[in-house]
Amino acid sequence: MKEIIMPKFGFNQETAEIVNWLVKPGERVERGQPIAEVTTDKINMEVEAPESGVIDGLQYQQGAVVPVTVVIGYILSPGETLPAGFVATGQVATPAAQQEAKPEPPQSKVQATPLATRIAQDQGVDLGQLQGSGPGGRVQRKDVEAYLYQAGPPGKVRAVPAARRLARERGVDLAELRGSGVRGRIQSSDVPAAMQQIPAASTPPPPATTSGMYNTALREIIPLVGMRRTIAERLQKSAQEAPHITFDIDVDVSAAEALRGRANNLLKPGQKRVSLTAILAKSVAWALQRNPLLNAWLLNAPQGQEIHVLASVNLGIAVALEAGLIVPVVPDAASKGILQLSAEINDLAERARSAKLRPDEVAEGTFTLTNLGMFGIDRFSAIINPPQVAILAASRISKQFIPGENDQPVVRPLMTLTLSADHRAVDGAVAARFMADLRQALEKPDSMTL
Repeated sequence: MKEIIMPKFGFNQETAEIVNWLVKPGERVERGQPIAEVTTDKINMEVEAPESGVIDGLQYQQGAVVPVTVVIGYILSPGETLPAGFVATGQVATPAAQQEAKPEPPQSKVQATPLATRIAQDQGVDLGQLQGSGPGGRVQRKDVEAYLYQAGPPGKVRAVPAARRLARERGVDLAELRGSGVRGRIQSSDVPAAMQQIPAASTPPPPATTSGMYNTALREIIPLVGMRRTIAERLQKSAQEAPHITFDIDVDVSAAEALRGRANNLLKPGQKRVSLTAILAKSVAWALQRNPLLNAWLLNAPQGQEIHVLASVNLGIAVALEAGLIVPVVPDAASKGILQLSAEINDLAERARSAKLRPDEVAEGTFTLTNLGMFGIDRFSAIINPPQVAILAASRISKQFIPGENDQPVVRPLMTLTLSADHRAVDGAVAARFMADLRQALEKPDSMTL
């Protein structure tokens, strides 16, 4: 019997939500075959079968938010069965298996201290749902106590944290639910199951209009879940905690456009055209090398916050998706030429829109570039993507009159660039020098090769 573990796709990842099971209990799968779709705080991924065999004992239903490294199911070899007393946490097992399950969950394979084990048994806690903080992931007493605190104190509704989160998202009163877990604890699967049992007539449709003079008919309700929820949480935290300071410059992109034209002339048939984003990426990477304090992370440490200045420029390029925003990363951008940057940016953007990015391709960005020029935006300021300390926003190119030689008006293509910096880590003079170098790189591209 082989355990199927919820994988950890990123260094800081703690949970993943099961979007869809691609198999059913009793189905035969081959090693490497996708068996589930999950979503993290950054990307959607597939969980693959670790061995060939028969799927059984799926632990969680679709919509459940599961801690990483937790067992989510099993693969059985011919002649194998689930262990006696098996309890399916998420009620995905067959009704017969649930009826035969014993009240105490299996805990023999979980590494835990004797005290943690005794407290878990007394309180009916499945140690398999906990992430241990001890050596080698060993579950300790404080881990069990923290779990019990999240599940709710005695006298209140007993529910696992994932069920509480799902209930909040879907407007379900936990007090009205009957839990299927140990000692009646509400599991994440109980929430959607309860919603399905509510008669349709008991939920009246929204009124066509209000009593006011304007038509306020409801078009759509969009739950703040998945990627949308993650974006909301991360950017709200950044906007609240990081004191943003912004710097605007208007850049003459005549020389940058000429450079782009020369780059496009070097392309082979079938290659995608070089966009201005690639020119911006090269210029930003060059300016960051000259101003490394903006190529940094602001991190929490035991002794307080620390600024980690990074050696490589791993440039994040924001890509808009229907479900939200994703920032794939071009590693070591400063060492690459414009044609290579263009090819990598085009490839990342394509695979971002088709949900085919790998976890490492959205990790460890050190600075972010976001370009809304193609949408006709004149100027905007972006929110910093933590733990980074700065982000650059690029707007559309517009032809404007500026003073030329002898102060005669001339028409030039200008682009507004706006830097948002975390004032805890970046001083105004440092940000200003970066913007001056960025202007030089775009208006005099030869500077980058001198």
